Amino acid sequence: MTSAPSPGDAPAGGRLDHDFLALVGGRIRDRRKSTGKTVQQLADRAGISRRLLTQIEHGQANPSLVTVTGLARALGTDFTVLLEPAGDVDPLQVIAPEGHQLVWSSEAGSTAYLLVATSGQRDADLWRWRLAPGDSYAGRPDPSGSQELFTVLKGTLTIVTEGAAQQVRAGEAARLLSDRAYTYRNDGPDAVTFLRVVALAS
Repeated sequence: MTSAPSPGDAPAGGRLDHDFLALVGGRIRDRRKSTGKTVQQLADRAGISRRLLTQIEHGQANPSLVTVTGLARALGTDFTVLLEPAGDVDPLQVIAPEGHQLVWSSEAGSTAYLLVATSGQRDADLWRWRLAPGDSYAGRPDPSGSQELFTVLKGTLTIVTEGAAQQVRAGEAARLLSDRAYTYRNDGPDAVTFLRVVALAS
């Protein structure tokens, strides 16, 4: 749930989902106010402009998932934590499909859903991706030591990092050191469906 999701920046033609931005923007605003920070103070701490922060808080901007993650971290939390409902965490939580959070999509029909994340501290989160034929997603480096795990359910996913492209076919699994720039790409004629676990280093 952009990574992204972790998670990375939305590429040209792709964007973070409006409902996701509205929800997380409101939670960022609430958390900022509860910690007594001004818009300028939080913007400075996150390394963005005051105007962009104001737009994010009101769901009026299309920032990258890296920017959203940076804002949450500047508030001492993470965006996955901001998405959690208030209250105690049950020993077992089952999340129905309608509770999966659409985080990123493209005009080509690609989607990235955040299915579930570890509670409290963001140690890992599970995503379901659909990448349309010819579409791609470019991610910025995650913190040093971060990794992503993949299993492809349908089609062939191409992962590009450090100038090398590697195909991951249906039934195969892969591990990516995501503390460097990377791209997911679908070079095939059919949509690729894959599950992705993001494990961010603190």
